[in-house]
Amino acid sequence: MNPLISAASVIAAGLAVGLASIGPGVGQGTAAGQAVEGIARQPEAEGKIRDNRKQRILSAIRNSEELRGGEPLSSSKKSRARLRKVETEADEFRVNGYSEIEREKKNLINAAYETLEQLESYKNETIHFEQQRAINQVRQRVFEQALQGALGTLNSCLNSELHLRTISANIGMLGAMKEITD
Repeated sequence: MNPLISAASVIAAGLAVGLASIGPGVGQGTAAGQAVEGIARQPEAEGKIRDNRKQRILSAIRNSEELRGGEPLSSSKKSRARLRKVETEADEFRVNGYSEIEREKKNLINAAYETLEQLESYKNETIHFEQQRAINQVRQRVFEQALQGALGTLNSCLNSELHLRTISANIGMLGAMKEITD
């Protein structure tokens, strides 16, 4: 018996057992068992040690298949039920999420409109204030210019004699008004 082929056969048999015990479904264990049997039938794998090892591997595969016999079906049903439940929860979450997004979108739009209205109101108030300020400034300048013009006219027109006459006339009028009120 060639030790290299014997070692390869043992490794292959071990892999087949490992795959049979972890693979999903009932059918894989049988395929792995057939692979082990095929390896064991090789002419290099003769002998009592080989037969004992073959029997242990086959019994491990059978035990694995027996233990998993009813499990895949019920496990599959449980998995499907859980999947349906999770899908339903995901749909509810998605619908609720969309509703929440729509609600938030409406709130943001309303808030934006309110902010725009406030800004428009502030803008109009500012424009009105600035217009009133400009009007008042123009009035003040016009009044100042009118006063300066009147003072200039009075100063140029009135000489000192006219000044004295105006002052004495004003004093006389004030005296007459005082006598009337007394």
